[in-house]
Amino acid sequence: MKNLLMLLCIPLFVAFGQSQDHSEFFEDEFETPQEVTENCLTCHDTVGDEVLKTKHWNWGQASVSGQRHGMIDYGKKNLINNFCIAIPSNYPRCTSCHISYGWKDANFDFSDPNNIDCLICHDRTGTYSKIPDGAGMPDKALNLLKVAKSVGAPTRANCGKCHFDGGGGSGVKHGDMDESLIKPSPALDVHMGKHNFQCQKCHTTTNHEIAGASHGSIAKGKNHFGCISCHGEKVHKKGVLNKHIKSVACETCHIPAFARQEPTVTFWDWSQAGKDIKPEKVHGKDNYIKKKGALTWEKDVRPVYAWYNGKADYYTRGDKFDDKSAVPLNQLKGDIRDPKAKITPFKLMKGKQPYDPENKYLIIPNLYGKEGYWKTFDWKRASEIGMQSVGLKFSGKVDFIETEMYWPVNHMVPPASEALKCMNCHGKRGFLLDWEKLGYDQDPLRTRGRFNKKS
Repeated sequence: MKNLLMLLCIPLFVAFGQSQDHSEFFEDEFETPQEVTENCLTCHDTVGDEVLKTKHWNWGQASVSGQRHGMIDYGKKNLINNFCIAIPSNYPRCTSCHISYGWKDANFDFSDPNNIDCLICHDRTGTYSKIPDGAGMPDKALNLLKVAKSVGAPTRANCGKCHFDGGGGSGVKHGDMDESLIKPSPALDVHMGKHNFQCQKCHTTTNHEIAGASHGSIAKGKNHFGCISCHGEKVHKKGVLNKHIKSVACETCHIPAFARQEPTVTFWDWSQAGKDIKPEKVHGKDNYIKKKGALTWEKDVRPVYAWYNGKADYYTRGDKFDDKSAVPLNQLKGDIRDPKAKITPFKLMKGKQPYDPENKYLIIPNLYGKEGYWKTFDWKRASEIGMQSVGLKFSGKVDFIETEMYWPVNHMVPPASEALKCMNCHGKRGFLLDWEKLGYDQDPLRTRGRFNKKS
């Protein structure tokens, strides 16, 4: 009966376009979430092939030359961060935020469209959720029929299921994206709060490929869009402000601070994990979790500013380094001499994470599972398992090293009246920009231009 109803709906889609009310197309209960997808694809017969080609599905598609690997895929599934570190050997936990069902190990079939989770993006009941360590499978208590009947265009809440809660909770990872954006005030974000923009208003979508640069895209300098995509380059009444657009990103002035309503983590110290330390509340959050270590929470954070042309290099597993200084997990491209670079705001995430002091590279630990660190609190065994999963040698020794990673700041745009003023950066009272660090010999206001750079 289900398939018959879905087949009957095809002429309606062809004649009138996609109907937002899908309730009449589903009748019988579903035993598995894959059955829901199979029925969705009966009408949306091209969507499966579309999704299988997207960044969302593949978690990165940029093949670039690495330090020691030749051509590699700079996707989330291969990168190392200073939050939960890496996906290999931790699949069931990490992939609970993937748009799939059943990615439990390295053998997941990325070619099967029936494993696409349509509901995580299109549920309109607000009840849909995945099991936290279930490899992307939905909560068994869910009424899949009810959810399927509700489907429609994605909302901020749909996107936020993964993007607001990345790193283990609201605001942990990004700082400019957290659960406060589900229903933000105009003061917090003028686009979402005042004009009720949904994410796809800016992140436009073609054949299910969503505009916007993930880390894989940034590695190749592709899939970018920005404020001027809608506003153009002559949005200000004052010409001097429009001139800034050549060398200053819009976000630099229009996002003076992030994590303005909920706090974000700015330092994650894994070396403190495994201890019996009583946590304290900082901005309402625990500053210590035994299985994760010490967490530094901050609110109203001023961004770090750097030249950026849309590209970055990334640390890849097995890359050796000098362990006498902090390890950059990504390195932004662009400087004062680059005509494509702009002064851009970032969240600079710092951490302390495990590395192999003999092999001089970062460790990918097995955190989740029966022998994972979160169960055993044994760094050596967790490292053995994790490094074996990616085919890297492990010396048997574990130490900890500081790391740094830049995360773009693009959201939480307050009303224009709250933008930075000229004297926040320029003049004797200007304090936000380190002109010498940016490559200038002095405040460019004194020479009326960008190009008074240091010789």
